[in-house]
Amino acid sequence: MKIALLLGMALATVSLPSIALADDPNDPTMRSSAARARDREAIRQLNLREAARVRERDARYAEGWNNSQSYSAPRYEGGDNSYARSRAQYERELAEWRHAVAACRAGDYDYCAH
Repeated sequence: MKIALLLGMALATVSLPSIALADDPNDPTMRSSAARARDREAIRQLNLREAARVRERDARYAEGWNNSQSYSAPRYEGGDNSYARSRAQYERELAEWRHAVAACRAGDYDYCAH
């Protein structure tokens, strides 16, 4: 049992990629200021490329969104007011429920069954 555990730990250690040590402050490849500067510049370039990619993606999304808005969708302010009717009914029912809760808490137990 002990041997299997040691063997498993050894295999796990060997299989760890070297990138797992990327944040190691004692990394011998990052001891010189030139190496740290190169690393910093590489990270900066990666961040700039990713930011550009995200801007392009967002621009495509915005273009697609603007194009999809060209059809005449029903507006809630006019025309089909089913949303407005549903919302008004919801508000009325909510007001009734709140009134029943307040009355129940005030001791009018007829409202407690609602």
